[in-house]
Formats: sequence, C-alpha cells, structure tokens
Amino acid sequence: MKKLSAVIAASGLIFLSACTGIDSYKEVEALNEAQFVGSPFTQTLAGEYRTFATTEQDVMFDYPDAMHFARKGLSAATGVTVLPEPVSDWNLSETHVAELTVARGRLVRAFDIGAREIAPTESAVAQARFDCWIEQQEENWQLSDIVACKNEFHDAMANLEALLSQRVVSPADAMEPVAAIDVPAEPMKPKDAMYLVFFDFDKSNIASSATSVVDAIADEVKARSLAGVNIVGHTDTSGARAYNKRLSLKRAGAVKDALVERGVDPAIISVDSRGEGELLVETADGVREPANRRVTVTFQ
Repeated sequence: MKKLSAVIAASGLIFLSACTGIDSYKEVEALNEAQFVGSPFTQTLAGEYRTFATTEQDVMFDYPDAMHFARKGLSAATGVTVLPEPVSDWNLSETHVAELTVARGRLVRAFDIGAREIAPTESAVAQARFDCWIEQQEENWQLSDIVACKNEFHDAMANLEALLSQRVVSPADAMEPVAAIDVPAEPMKPKDAMYLVFFDFDKSNIASSATSVVDAIADEVKARSLAGVNIVGHTDTSGARAYNKRLSLKRAGAVKDALVERGVDPAIISVDSRGEGELLVETADGVREPANRRVTVTFQ
C-alpha cells in the first residue's frame, strides 16, 4: 500500500509539473509575441523579463518562475510600471534578506528621484538583474548564476547612479554654445526640497544605510535659515492600522532625535505621522513594501 501511495503521489506531482509547464509556455509565448507599448522604461523592462522568463523555462526548466516573470513582462509590455520583487516574498536566509533589502532600497531610492525617466534602459536592467539575483538566491545552488546576477545588478546600479548624479543633457537637447557669463547658481528653494529616510520592516531605528541621508538633512538645515523642519512618518500596509500609526510616529521621532543629536534646533522641528495612510507605492492591504516604510523631511 505504501508503494502504491508513493506511485499515486509521484503521478500527481508529475501531472502538476506538466500543467505548470503548459501554463508557463502559454505565458512565455504570449510575452514573446507581445507588442511593447508604454514608456521607454516599461518597454525595455518587458524585453528584459522576456529574456529572463525564456531562460527560466527553456534552460532552467523552472516553470513556476518562468510563468511569474513572464506575467511581470506582460504587464510591463502594456505600459504598467511593475516593481522589483519584494524581499519578503522569497524564502531566504537572514543574511540574504538583509543584503537584498539594502539592494532593493538602493534601487527604489533611484526610482524615487526619477531614474526611470532619466535613464530608462539602465533602470530596467538594474531591476531585471535584481529580480534575477533574488530568484537565484532563493534556489541557492547555482553559485555562478547568483554571482553573475548580483554583480550585474551592482554594475547596473553604478551606471544608473552615475547618470543620475550627472543628469547628462543629450546632444539633441543641448543649446548652442554662448559666450560665458557669470550667473549665480540659485539654490533649491526650501519648500521644494524633500528627503526620504527608509526603514527596515517593523523597525523604527535608523539603519546604517540611512545615516548618510540624515547627515545630509542636518547639514542642509544648518546651512540655511529655516523657519521649520517637517518630519512625517509612514509605514507599509502590513499590520494593523492602529499599530502602524504608532510605528510611523516612532520613525518620525527617531529622525527628529537624530537631527537634534547632529545640532539641529528642536524648536524648529515638527513631527507627524500618517501610518499607512499615504503610500508612496500603492499596494493592497497586508503587503510589505520597503518603499512605503519611510520618513519624509521637508522644510519651511
């Protein structure tokens, strides 16, 4: 009886695998035949997912992941801006969770300041390589593939961040040369400035990766004559609303304390919290989204 049960169970697994494979082929084939529309970013991203999904299906024989990334590619092909994979959706060790969370935060921060529009190709490549890295890291057995995806992500991010820092004007947009004149550079108006401090899941302490942002805020405040500094805490939608309201206030308080430690006058600082009420990235309830776990800092 045990042998018969094993045969039945094995047959069920084979049948399930076959069904998944058929569904995968349908999704990948649909992506291969799709006409890409939308922004340069979404079109490039759709192409990246097409290559990735096809490789997962035809080379790796990983039908579930092939189907998953084909579906992301199909969404991108219609012009929808799909997000990099949430770290919490993957079965990873604590070490890999920490590493990939920092990497995803780095990518999301680039997106927040306009990377998709400024450098659409580099942004799409960086997102696709991040998703490749997290998928390979969960499997955790093909070391060469893990290293390749990880290194390609970091290379893509370096290229992307270089372009963001330069904000290069293309030759087509460049003005004709004119005689040099001395024009004083106008600093950004206080009301136009905004800083984002991101937090780990269910945490209110400032991570080491965010201290440079807090340093920059303190330097900016001390360099200007400001009437006020507004600090507002936010959370993602994971957890109860009342709990998230308290957590977002703790995050705002942590940023205030860090600024005071750096010499900012507490009298000009105001603190508020929104909980999960004002999402940076719209998600369903109960979703862990790193971009929504943040504090915003603006000036008066």
